[in-house]
Amino acid sequence: MKIAIIVNTGKEKALECSSSITRILSEGGAEISILKEAFDKGACDSAVLPDIKDDYAELFDDCDIAVTVGGDGTIIHSAKYAAVSSKPMIGVNVGRLGFAAEVEPDNIQDLIRLLSGEYSVQSRMLLSVELIHENGKCEKYLAVNDATVARGQLSRIIDISVSLNGSEITTYSADGILFSTPTGSTAYALSAGGPIVNPEMGCILLTPICPHSLISRSVVFDSDSLLTAAITTRDNIPAILSIDGEVNLELKQSDTVKVKRACEDLKLITLYDRNFYRLLNEKLRERKSL
Repeated sequence: MKIAIIVNTGKEKALECSSSITRILSEGGAEISILKEAFDKGACDSAVLPDIKDDYAELFDDCDIAVTVGGDGTIIHSAKYAAVSSKPMIGVNVGRLGFAAEVEPDNIQDLIRLLSGEYSVQSRMLLSVELIHENGKCEKYLAVNDATVARGQLSRIIDISVSLNGSEITTYSADGILFSTPTGSTAYALSAGGPIVNPEMGCILLTPICPHSLISRSVVFDSDSLLTAAITTRDNIPAILSIDGEVNLELKQSDTVKVKRACEDLKLITLYDRNFYRLLNEKLRERKSL
């Protein structure tokens, strides 16, 4: 079995943890592959001879399972490659909370179960986000957690028209709106007042951000919905489209954003039989104590 290791090289603890993981898995008979940058920074045990790759696409295409070592940001960045290549992935949390991570550093020995097939796989839906310009040019992105249409740096609200399956349903006057996956319901959407949704469900969440209204609430749409957003503010107020907080694009008033369920799903490996809501409460208590 070939296991790809993806590491947040900016965290010393992640590098140390990754080195231990490569040793454990290699001793168990796995073939390790890793990015050159991570290898050069010591993310692989010196006794292990890995297959060194130059980029993420190559790394994911040539593995059976991927293991991320970092926080949720490392998982989100890797998830798009895992989904496109249809490879299952598991996260080791060396971040602050790690909502999406399965394994804590003290339990990395449990990763040996990957080699014997003692695990299950959850399927998580992703969002397909299209930015369509006035000239017809279309930019396409995958979102693991969310896509945000929001005002730029000016402290002014914007008006955003939202349509469902081609029919306008409402206009929000707000700082912005947030389209989320069930996985993303515990991320930005939670802070914006959205509902908590089991990550294995299939639906799209729409949450207004600081709406200028007493009755604007989050709405849950079925996973077959096609949602469209367009800025209708008369003034030329700067706006942005943000995908998982990683990709940030300037929005013009002539632009349209379309959001729907992606064809690709993310496959996340689970080693433990844990109740999602109980785990969520534990993570939120940890956040409160930080």
